[in-house]
Amino acid sequence: MQKAYPIALGISIAYLLVYILLGLTGSLFYFETGQEPIGSISGWCERVSGGIFREPSNALSNLGFMVVGLLILKTLTKDERGSKERNTFIGLNRLSVLYASAVIYLGPGSMLMHGTHTEWGGWADNLSMIMFIIFPWLYNLKEMGRWSSNRFLLVYFSIVFIYAVARWFLGGRLGIGLDLFGLSIGLWVISEVLYRFWSPMFRWASGLVGFVVAAVFGISPVEIFMNPWEYWWVTLFWVPAIFSNNAPRNTRNYSPWFFLGMATYMTAFAIWLQGQPYSPSIFTESFCNPDSWIQPHAIWHLLTAFATWCFFLFFRTERKN
Repeated sequence: MQKAYPIALGISIAYLLVYILLGLTGSLFYFETGQEPIGSISGWCERVSGGIFREPSNALSNLGFMVVGLLILKTLTKDERGSKERNTFIGLNRLSVLYASAVIYLGPGSMLMHGTHTEWGGWADNLSMIMFIIFPWLYNLKEMGRWSSNRFLLVYFSIVFIYAVARWFLGGRLGIGLDLFGLSIGLWVISEVLYRFWSPMFRWASGLVGFVVAAVFGISPVEIFMNPWEYWWVTLFWVPAIFSNNAPRNTRNYSPWFFLGMATYMTAFAIWLQGQPYSPSIFTESFCNPDSWIQPHAIWHLLTAFATWCFFLFFRTERKN
């Protein structure tokens, strides 16, 4: 565990070297779909290049995740040397290293999609997003459900494995209309509100918070109730309630890092919406310049990387009641 930082650094450097080598030989693009030929405008605005990064700005901006993840590991390593006040995110342990690793993998995952334009690259990108976003709400359930670290890891990796296989064979919504990434954003907010305001009564009312989150992202309650079969997954808003049998034993400071992380993510999401060449937004023409190195989607990567750092600092505020 003490060598987590140098190991992660070595793996990150090795990944980049292998990517460059395979890119230069052309092996990396063997399964390229060809739906976005060289010279065309990609689905994320940037013009497709013939180089080893098909979308140079959108691909290289993912280095931000790798840098932040390594910085988290470096911080955790320093904690081991002198910190007396500990929580899960102070010092190296299986869960803190897992969080840092998930942040690091957001970089290679997204880089493989924007860099190679292959279906397997898209799969790697989507899997990296899932590996990060399920961590926070499962971590909340761990505390309120009194799970051991072993049980947390078993549930976490079970979800990752099942999702990875299902996504590979069944596609983005797993053949059942389920957007696990979007759902997990709702589950995180629901579990975080429940963590802060836990009570026997609110435990079972907490699922209603999910409808507020859905509305923020453009899905109104009316639309949900008018199309119950399409939005069947809202029933999963009550997953935190099912497993949160106990009030949390810890408290967290939500200001500034949680609020800053959420504000950064929402800002990044607003910019993300402008990173498509055919968006109906009135801002499309001014935001989408396919030949510029300043790409909205690249900014989304950098801002969300910073958000993962904010959430790391937020979890470090956790203290026993």
